[in-house]
Amino acid sequence: MSAHGTHPLIERIATAINKHDLDGLTECFDDAIESEHPAHPARSFTGRDQVRKNWAQILEGVPDLRAHLVRAASDGHTAWAEWEWTGTRRDGTPHHHRGVTLLGIRGGRAAWVRLYVEPVEQGGAAIGAAVRSSLAPGVRS
Repeated sequence: MSAHGTHPLIERIATAINKHDLDGLTECFDDAIESEHPAHPARSFTGRDQVRKNWAQILEGVPDLRAHLVRAASDGHTAWAEWEWTGTRRDGTPHHHRGVTLLGIRGGRAAWVRLYVEPVEQGGAAIGAAVRSSLAPGVRS
């Protein structure tokens, strides 16, 4: 789980996820946390209560969830972490997400976070088709 240059807050988040410690995880975030999802702006929110609600659903829905910290770096006030989150959902399907979080740190807690974490797509279009599709949505090759 440890990565060179990891901020202690990132380590606390990883440990809390892996222990399924909802209280410990929630305490990693400021009361007024600003959570942005740049690729999905409608998912952005403010407040630790929503962090708790989100993670309660995730931990309930993926009872064996594991967080693997792939890489991390920090300048003391901003931390970057690359994650892989795996487990099995209650319906038996795999839960597999990868991506990056950026956190602004104030007083030992995350004051803001930007999430670039997405489900891993099994199969799907190869790069050429994906590029063409992104340039002309609806066009198939």
